[in-house]
Amino acid sequence: MTNPLLTPSSLPYQLPPFAEIKVKHYRPAFDQALALHDAEIASITDNPAAPTWENTVEALERSGQDLDRVMAVFGNLSGTDVTEEMEEIAADIYPRLSAHYDAMYQNEVLYARTKEATPPADDKEGQRLHDHLLRTFARKGADLDAAGKARLSEINQRLSALSEEFGRNLMASTRERAVSFTEEELEGLPAERIASARADAEALGREGFVIPLELPTVQSELSRLVREDARQRLYGASASRGSENNIPGLIEAVQLRAELLGFATHADYVIAEETAATADAARTMLFDLAPAAAANAAGEQKLLAEEAELNGQGFSAADWPYWESKVRARDFSLDEEELRKYFPLDQVLQKGVFAAAERLYGITVTPRDDLEGYAEGVRVWEVIDGDANHGDKGIGLLLTDYFGRPTKRGGAWMSGFVGQSRLLERKPVIVNVMGITKPTDGSQPLLSMDEVRTIFHEFGHALHGLLSDVRYPTFAGTNVPRDWVEFPSQINENWALDKRLVKEYARHVETGEPIPDELLDAITSASEFGQGFATSEYLGASIIDLAWHSLSAADAAKLEATPEAVAEFETEALRAAGLDNELIAPRYRSTYFNHIFAGGYSAGYYSYLWAEALDADGFEWFKDQTDLRAAGQKFRDVILSKGASRDFTEAYREFRGRDKDVAPLLKRRGLAGV
Repeated sequence: MTNPLLTPSSLPYQLPPFAEIKVKHYRPAFDQALALHDAEIASITDNPAAPTWENTVEALERSGQDLDRVMAVFGNLSGTDVTEEMEEIAADIYPRLSAHYDAMYQNEVLYARTKEATPPADDKEGQRLHDHLLRTFARKGADLDAAGKARLSEINQRLSALSEEFGRNLMASTRERAVSFTEEELEGLPAERIASARADAEALGREGFVIPLELPTVQSELSRLVREDARQRLYGASASRGSENNIPGLIEAVQLRAELLGFATHADYVIAEETAATADAARTMLFDLAPAAAANAAGEQKLLAEEAELNGQGFSAADWPYWESKVRARDFSLDEEELRKYFPLDQVLQKGVFAAAERLYGITVTPRDDLEGYAEGVRVWEVIDGDANHGDKGIGLLLTDYFGRPTKRGGAWMSGFVGQSRLLERKPVIVNVMGITKPTDGSQPLLSMDEVRTIFHEFGHALHGLLSDVRYPTFAGTNVPRDWVEFPSQINENWALDKRLVKEYARHVETGEPIPDELLDAITSASEFGQGFATSEYLGASIIDLAWHSLSAADAAKLEATPEAVAEFETEALRAAGLDNELIAPRYRSTYFNHIFAGGYSAGYYSYLWAEALDADGFEWFKDQTDLRAAGQKFRDVILSKGASRDFTEAYREFRGRDKDVAPLLKRRGLAGV
């Protein structure tokens, strides 16, 4: 039987033939694809001809396409449909993949040929690729002796297994700790949300009503649940995830990462390849912002606690979101339930997200209902350069998977099934994933402002992939440093409420009236309120990440794998930054910090704030532009299309006309003058 994963898809843009792909296809596909890639590498190293750019580096860039295809499908679907069988395959294959790529980058002949194979003098992207490859070979252990290579490969395989185990444990813990309620305990939630909670209970085989847990510590429904005990139960379940089984693995991961070669700490190793360049630079940014964030949060806490007391209730960490929403409504006339009525999902997506991109970048996004997604509710869209009615050039495909499912992991993300490359003559196939609660009556979900921003954010990542225009696949789209990858996505968030665009899509679900100026003004006025908390919880998570990964090997070896030791480590890290407020938990605690222990962001969670400095400053430029189409084209040409094919500081300087200024970030976060 033909394995659909082992031949290029005949569908438009090589969209995977999801209907043909079965779980039974993955293992044999991986076995064959790994063997094929080994053979391709051997054909490069065994080539008797002298190394050239074409027969070595471009041959290396062309290699592994079968493995890429298998991994793209499995990697995406193992996050959107986390079954026991998929988890078993992942536990087996990821260490094998790690060993495979270690062997490739530690191949002495391949390394030597790559050194000699210099690009043509006029190929600037090739020159950058050559430098990148030589650094990658060195970072992967190509210069180590045999014992060092063996140890590094052993570490990487174990880290791969630990990462998969952490994510698997967290998914199980998140499912198990989804909180059951009676209907009375859900006071404050609208009828359609209560109906969804009943459906979630049925999906989990439970009686009554269930609220599934989201990835961060603070759960979105905490802002609406009226009963203190209901908020406490939801918050407690969230904050305890992973505590039963993730501690030994995260401690072992920290210890193994501390061993990595040539750098004092894992943070130094990771950030050397980021735009921040040094761990000290990232750490300094976090610690410089912490005092002002803590001071703002203390002021917010006083206001919220007073409001709770006036209403005869106590005030704890679980209550913060609820009383913040009440004070925001009181002081800024911002009714968050009324606000949702202006943001039905399809309207936000098509009249907002897509329309903004069309206006800025000259593209058209059209449904391809003839093409099939990988699960119910997944839609396929074609992205066209220009007006769809004029038959202009197709850019790629976008898949949208917005509704939560019991088997989908938490959070929101962008990924790809096919990466762009002129060398490989490939156009991108990109996916955006979220976990929005689907109404049981078939109506459109009404989105919170956080969900609206998230849809714009993830589509910003999608644009980075879709509008990529590079020759070499290594540099395509979002294959960039983590503290740069968030820049385009965070820039895109700004269009959600930009007054030049928002009234075209933010229309009342019942009346069709555009969002009134007074409501937009209320959102703007309230935007700084709550920033003390939001910045503190984000900084807390970032500081814990850097603390774990700034340990020397000797200090990491002393760590104890106990709940008490982990809690004390977190407390000490937060105390050192002045963020040890017991009412503000980090956005993620270690036992459910998926980004850094299962998501590839170790020593990199700081990157969201680093990129936000670029975003805040960069959007100030957009505000001054009268011709949005010309402004968007400049951003597309200089930033979105380039991937990692040019120097990032130079790219920003060309776009902005100067280096970044952090003042807009401080103003946005309410930290200016504090």
